[in-house]
Parts: sequence; structure tokens; C-alpha cells
Amino acid sequence: MSDSVKLIANNKKAYHDYFILEKYEAGIELFGTEVKSIRMGHCSIKEAYVEISRGEIFVDGMHIAPYEKGNIFNRDPLRKRRLLMHAQEIRKLQQKIKEKGFTLVPLQVYFKGSLVKVEVGLAKGKKLYDKRADIAKKDMKREAERDFKVRNLDA
Repeated sequence: MSDSVKLIANNKKAYHDYFILEKYEAGIELFGTEVKSIRMGHCSIKEAYVEISRGEIFVDGMHIAPYEKGNIFNRDPLRKRRLLMHAQEIRKLQQKIKEKGFTLVPLQVYFKGSLVKVEVGLAKGKKLYDKRADIAKKDMKREAERDFKVRNLDA
């Protein structure tokens, strides 16, 4: 089995709103028409979040568009979906999110071989001044790259 990774959905908003401290890979429990829809690229995790209840981990708010040729087998696009992780990892995450300010957010959805995987990040919320500092850093980096490009074109 090949380990080729094909990115389906990326949550850029999570990187803007949170400091990502740790990343975990989890499988996801899907039905056949959902997998077909994901293969076509119809998946969004922009408004999604991860929660732990009764020793199981779920992603809520993940939108998978109904498969066009799926008729009665299509499921609710916004239903809760169970993530597949080892119980030991789930307990570890549950302890960490009990601390103030920590949360779990989905970062990416991708195919690893033929399996759909979700990258979950342990995150701590950013304050407004943190976001401003990040934006300033990005602007400075963009300016420096632009100056470097202009200097190389002149030479």
C-alpha cells in the first residue's frame, strides 16, 4: 500500500485563531457516499471543532457535501463523525483540554493511501495582539521577499 498523501481540506482559520501546540493523526468513520464525495473534493472543516465525550472523540461541524449520485444513501452533511484514535491518546487529550484555554481543532483532511485521515491539533487561543503580531510578521516577510525579487531582476 502506498503512503501517498493527497490533501482534501485545510483549516487556515485555525492557524490564525490558535497556537497549535501538538498535532495528532486520526482516522474517521465515514459511509460510502461520504468517501466518494470527499474523493471529489467536497469537504470543508472551516467551522468544525473536535470534542470528547464518553471516551470517544468526535468532529462536529465538518461539512461533506452529499454525493450527487448517492440518492437515499446520502447522510446529513453536518452530522457528528467519530474519529478513530487509540484510547490512550484520547485520555491524554482529555486531560490536556481540561486545562484552561486548550481546545482541539481539525487542521486538515487528507487521503493517506486509500484511507481518509484527519489531523487534529491541540490548540491554545490567541489574543488579538498575538494575531496582529502574526500579521505584521507576514507583511515583513512578504516585503523582504518582494525586495529580494526586485534586486535579482535588476542584476
